[in-house]
Amino acid sequence: MSLLIDLFGYLSVLIHGLTIVGQSMALGGVLFLVFLARPFQRELGATGVDMARRTRQIALWSAVGLVVCEAATIALQGAVLVGTLDNESWLNVLSAEFALSGLVKIAGALIIIGMLAWHGEEAASSVLIGAVIVVLAAATLTTHANARLDDRVPLVLVEGLHQLGAAIWIGGIPSFLMALNRCKDGQQWRRVGKRFSQMSMIGVGCIIISGSVMSWFYIGSFAGFYGTAYGVMVGAKIGMFLGLLCLGGMNYLLVERLRRNPDISVNRLKRFAEVEIGIGFALFFAAASVTSSPPSVDLTDDRVSWQEILDRNTPVWPRLVSPSHADLALPALQHQLDEEAAAQAKHPPAAFVPGSGDLPPRNAEDIAWSEYNHHWAGLFVVAIALLALLNQAGIRWARHWPLVFFGLALFLFLRSDPEVWPLGEEGFWVSFRDVEVVQHRMFVLLIVAFGVFEWRVRTGRLTHPRAALVFPLLTALGGALLLTHQHAISNVKDQLLIELTHTPLALVSIAAGWSRWLELRLDPPGNRWAGWVWPICFLMIGALLLLYREA
Repeated sequence: MSLLIDLFGYLSVLIHGLTIVGQSMALGGVLFLVFLARPFQRELGATGVDMARRTRQIALWSAVGLVVCEAATIALQGAVLVGTLDNESWLNVLSAEFALSGLVKIAGALIIIGMLAWHGEEAASSVLIGAVIVVLAAATLTTHANARLDDRVPLVLVEGLHQLGAAIWIGGIPSFLMALNRCKDGQQWRRVGKRFSQMSMIGVGCIIISGSVMSWFYIGSFAGFYGTAYGVMVGAKIGMFLGLLCLGGMNYLLVERLRRNPDISVNRLKRFAEVEIGIGFALFFAAASVTSSPPSVDLTDDRVSWQEILDRNTPVWPRLVSPSHADLALPALQHQLDEEAAAQAKHPPAAFVPGSGDLPPRNAEDIAWSEYNHHWAGLFVVAIALLALLNQAGIRWARHWPLVFFGLALFLFLRSDPEVWPLGEEGFWVSFRDVEVVQHRMFVLLIVAFGVFEWRVRTGRLTHPRAALVFPLLTALGGALLLTHQHAISNVKDQLLIELTHTPLALVSIAAGWSRWLELRLDPPGNRWAGWVWPICFLMIGALLLLYREA
């Protein structure tokens, strides 16, 4: 149970992110079916029938995913409550507001599943829309709005509008991409593209209006925007939202060109839609991180000032010499405990027990150790970027640049967590009780996967066309996971200052992954431009790591 409690915060963010994805795709699929696929079904003939059928499948299986994620959320939160509170029963847990809202959301999703699975084409649109309303209403009951003492009703309505906008636009894009692949000619592409553009504009309008209102009530000031974790993550959401707007705007212009010339290629329309899905899902995980932080207006004492941000981010020469492992806080404390125990002929206690709920001690050498790790990781990434740029310029031997990833992975495996094996006294498997160690190990595995797949692709050892997509997908996934990354630091300000450096890293990683995706998927000349963008993004990541500071 102690392990579950330690992992609770991180697991809840991940599951909540998946819940938002499932909810948005399920509701977006239903709305796409009701307002696009069905109205065009007769006009598009066999294509329309196939499009409606596949839209139902997307909505149905997304609703199944929503049920699974919501059930996991109730189970996780319930297990923590039952395990930590005396005389707490599952019956009481299921009567709590979070559980009731989750059960209502599950009921709404089950209605969608039942209607689409057993009634299929005959599923009543009115019942499906009713289920959408039920899910949205239940979803707002677990947001910050429902916990407010003031302005609760208008904020709950605004939260519902925000989630509705995300479902219409981002949640509908998978169905839109499917529809584009089913359409046979320019006329069909234009009709579907125009209708979805109209729906997307409504969704964007809902997001802008609701987002502006929530920012006013939850952030309140510019200091709350840059000086709190809530504001920083909202800034990340805004950055990704603007990127989605740019892609959506370019797709809108292409749809208008189809009206004048139905014979032009729609490949760019499809590829940008793929990228919109990826960025949209990353935005959902940022939204999950936002809900795990208190609104900025409620955090007035531990804000970071603008001067503190400037002081922390003033460039200094990278730290390229490591402190001694023995001088770190945990090994030093363990050494002291060992000496005291030896003097008393007793068995020494462990200085730190992963999963105990306590934070490990830190001193100046720990900070220096972390900075050294980030700076050397930055050198690895800069080397990757420069070699990739040389490869892009036609230098053949530079195609082996993915091998540098193996050196980076080994470095991080050895250095990321000095208190665990192989450098520290904590065993390899025991260390997985620490959520930060788990996250670091996940990133190491992603980096190894980067190197394996991309090197085999670059050298022709792996020729399957989908193999090249592993690198951009994992790069974008790594960026999305970095948005949920948590640090075991008790000082709120220090934790936020670190997040201020990690958030740009996450956003640039997402941009790098999806620009590489476009290099592989776009037609010339767009793919050539994208081929230069992602190595430059890696160069930016390396520079940010070299500038990283914790003191």
